[in-house]
Amino acid sequence: MPLLEVKDIHARVVNADKSILQGLSLSINPGEVHAIMGPNGSGKSTLANVLAGRPDYELTSGEIRLAGEDISALLPEERAVRGLFLAFQYPAEIPGVRPWQFLKASVDAIAEYRGEKKLGVREFTKVFEQAVKEVAINPELSKRSLNEGFSGGEKKRNEMLQMKILQPRLCVMDETDSGLDIDALKTVAAIVNGMRSPERSFLIVTHYQRILEHVTPDFVHILVGGRIVKSGNSQLARELEKTGYERFIKVAAGA
Repeated sequence: MPLLEVKDIHARVVNADKSILQGLSLSINPGEVHAIMGPNGSGKSTLANVLAGRPDYELTSGEIRLAGEDISALLPEERAVRGLFLAFQYPAEIPGVRPWQFLKASVDAIAEYRGEKKLGVREFTKVFEQAVKEVAINPELSKRSLNEGFSGGEKKRNEMLQMKILQPRLCVMDETDSGLDIDALKTVAAIVNGMRSPERSFLIVTHYQRILEHVTPDFVHILVGGRIVKSGNSQLARELEKTGYERFIKVAAGA
């Protein structure tokens, strides 16, 4: 059974007339890493946000299934406790909430949904502090409000901290590589590679091939005009780096 199954979805920004996703279908099996690439405005970030259930995007038709369950109408938090995680392209600042508090509440919510015992404060603190070291975040930042005053790279590292602690089944990464220097990019890639497992899948949304030099995807999909116009293996991303998107834009225009 696919971990994620997207069936002919159409989606738009709420109250907008035009659909951004126009009949997109995608299937991801457990343990697979898929990359979505495409030019600006192709619908990459819309796909990531629709999968996560963000309320400012509307699924007008089609179906999204996670581990066989139709999650199309579920709230973001209901998708999250089921194991879907979205690393944002532009992580928000949340004044008054520290990373430790945010993640402890998230871990508790997942445990409650699963009917599991919640981690005690000391036990969770050990997990949190170890993850902070592995993601190479300045420990002082964990004492601030979530993402408040963080640089772009620090915000992306913080997204990886959340992903590492929450251990989701499906990790959707919306252009996490954008704006990162090479050291931060390698850290992000190391976290992804370290979390790869037969049970966990990744959907990496990216504009460039840069992160795919460090994380080898099983499948690469080219998204143009709200549709997947070409799929292949990691070689497709390398070809794209040389040729660009023009020929795929022509394919989409003629569809």
